[in-house]
Amino acid sequence: MKKIYITDLDHTFLRNDLSISKYSQDIWNSYSNHSILSVATARTFKKTKQFLKNININAPMILLDGSLIATMDKKIIDTKFISEDVSNNIIDIGAKFFIYPFVLALADKNLNEAFLYPDICNSSQREVLTRYIKDDNLKECKNIKAMKENFKLVYMGDEEILSALKAELQDTFGENLKYILAPEAYIGCYFLTILHKNADKSHGILSISEYCDFDLNKLTVFGDNYNDLGMFKLANTSIAMANAQEKVKQEANIILDFTNDEDGVAKYMEALNR
Repeated sequence: MKKIYITDLDHTFLRNDLSISKYSQDIWNSYSNHSILSVATARTFKKTKQFLKNININAPMILLDGSLIATMDKKIIDTKFISEDVSNNIIDIGAKFFIYPFVLALADKNLNEAFLYPDICNSSQREVLTRYIKDDNLKECKNIKAMKENFKLVYMGDEEILSALKAELQDTFGENLKYILAPEAYIGCYFLTILHKNADKSHGILSISEYCDFDLNKLTVFGDNYNDLGMFKLANTSIAMANAQEKVKQEANIILDFTNDEDGVAKYMEALNR
């Protein structure tokens, strides 16, 4: 049975400038004939496909922190949505803290995604938006409201404020939602992601394993941040980048000597063939 390799993107497979080196492309693609290859990322389908234009992916991808499982040719395998009513309740609670989220939602069944952002943004949000300025799915919203099928809501800002918001949301919704509070390594703030209770990379891996009929004992995963911990627990081999968060390193089977900017994933995979 084939071995399986699933990697996170940001700060793992992608370099900090959001590129993938020719070296990493060649090593990764050399595995495509004899391995199952995919990614697990917080990114949308659209952004992920842009980043992976020269990368061979032969299994469904785990997208939007596990709230969407889809193939490169837009076949939807699984979705985990937050309802419109619950999402709007989350937005109302956040407003009491004078912060408003990005809302990532499904716009239509052709896998077009909506990226809604509030007209009242903090400096961290404004910086993030500069990275998406050319995307056609951005929509500025006055008095932002959710859509019918929402993948996730993402707040950005100071850790203290987001921690307080997370606590109030947990008091309100309990285990009916998933809450991920983590550092945002690109711009130096924190982010709080709100998801369906079963939207995570571990559930995504289980969906892919059922679809592709693979053995988790043959699974190797790569990651760097808190949203990778679930798949670390499932995989036979979990690998943390040299630049990974300390908590992630503590849960990994292997800690690489190389960062994402040093092609850590590719160097590990190349060494396997020596």
